[in-house]
Amino acid sequence: MDKTFFAIGALSALVAVAAGAFGAHGLADRLPAERLVTFETAARYQMYHALALLAVAGAATRWPGSPVTAAGWLFLAGTVLFSGSLYVLSLTGIRWLGAITPLGGVAFIAGWACLAWAAAKG
Repeated sequence: MDKTFFAIGALSALVAVAAGAFGAHGLADRLPAERLVTFETAARYQMYHALALLAVAGAATRWPGSPVTAAGWLFLAGTVLFSGSLYVLSLTGIRWLGAITPLGGVAFIAGWACLAWAAAKG
């Protein structure tokens, strides 16, 4: 799982950097300020959790087991739900997508709890 989560984390970081650049240079004059801030939040949290996936890859070699694996999948799910919903909301203005965002936040929190559990029991 260490290679899987490292690769996913690296790809997610790549997308986060590209999204951040796109937001700063391609959307600055095209989106209202509120939606641009939402887009930037999505990119920022994607980067945080891309780095978290790299940490999961390292943790998987030190404390292999289901809590670390669960943390990795929860970080990925959180990125898709949290950042993904915010990207789409900011680009389209579809407000109901904001109802999905907290589910991603819960996945992020659960992922951090799993990672802490793995370290504590390891």
